[in-house]
Amino acid sequence: MATMTNARAALLPLPPADRAAQVTAALADYIDRANLGAGDRLPTERELTIALGVGRSTIRESIRHFQALGVVEARKGSGTYLLRPISGATVHMPLSFETGRLRDVLLQTLEVRRGIEAEAGMVAARRRTAEDLVNIKQKLDEMERVQIAKGTSGPEDLAFHLSIYDATHNPLFKQLLEQMRGAFEHFWEKPFDRPDFARRSFPFHRTLFNAIAAGDPEAAREETLKILAIVEEDIKEMSK
Repeated sequence: MATMTNARAALLPLPPADRAAQVTAALADYIDRANLGAGDRLPTERELTIALGVGRSTIRESIRHFQALGVVEARKGSGTYLLRPISGATVHMPLSFETGRLRDVLLQTLEVRRGIEAEAGMVAARRRTAEDLVNIKQKLDEMERVQIAKGTSGPEDLAFHLSIYDATHNPLFKQLLEQMRGAFEHFWEKPFDRPDFARRSFPFHRTLFNAIAAGDPEAAREETLKILAIVEEDIKEMSK
């Protein structure tokens, strides 16, 4: 097994401005150059913190990224292990668009979201556990609290949808989101500088939760499509 002292695979400190994305790229490159394979243990958080010159929270965020992609596994009391070989070229494949217009990017991404999220809602309605429902409701309550207080709830809205992905018990949903995160996050970044973007979809998040809690896949699909229909309307209206 390769070690942190391997000269060809040395990890070098990152500039202060770099964050989790740079840690992810550096660690992926290290794994590739050190020829680590499935079953090999990754360096510890402490080793990575010292080698890369970043805080533990940044290291943990990067490791969570790898976990979401299904390429590493954390074993309690033992460490983090590689499930399959990876490199900087295979860890993350950001989407690219031929157009630079935000309107077109959002509409193109929405077509993908519609298929993934409608299916995720249906699967979650069939497979959700009592623990999943508690998690989804917590995220929904927080989203509603922030929405009422501030009039917008970007990160909280995203967390709500991620909790539904979790309730599918199919890791591919979150892996797909990780691959497309750059494009998807446009929806939670006040597009067109409008904090009221998609605000009208707010009540349908509660009805979506109710459908999942009731174990009704078709209702979950319908409520998801209502949310995304409003998003599409606002994209077209606000981009005029």
